[in-house]
Amino acid sequence: MGQPIRLYTKGRITGFKRAKRNQRPDTTLINIEGVATPQDATFYLGKRVAYIYRTRREVNGSKVRVVWGRIARPHGNSGAVKAKFRTNLPAKVFGASVRVMLYPSRV
Repeated sequence: MGQPIRLYTKGRITGFKRAKRNQRPDTTLINIEGVATPQDATFYLGKRVAYIYRTRREVNGSKVRVVWGRIARPHGNSGAVKAKFRTNLPAKVFGASVRVMLYPSRV
């Protein structure tokens, strides 16, 4: 067997969608590795996003939890995207990494 195939791209949470004074915690901004333009970001629209974190307490034998989301649309001219998660992410995860899955695929 060769190297395992990675079915995700790394991303970084940069903040919430916001206006001058209001934050919208239901929409999260994500920078995806290797994406620099809104045209590049269109490939990732509809793809699933996983925020994975560790906890102290075990549930079903695991200390790892996942919050799933979906990429909704591009944001700005630098290739950032907006994602909606099933539960709003807390503000302390700004700067944390996420996995942008390469499925569902439209190719």
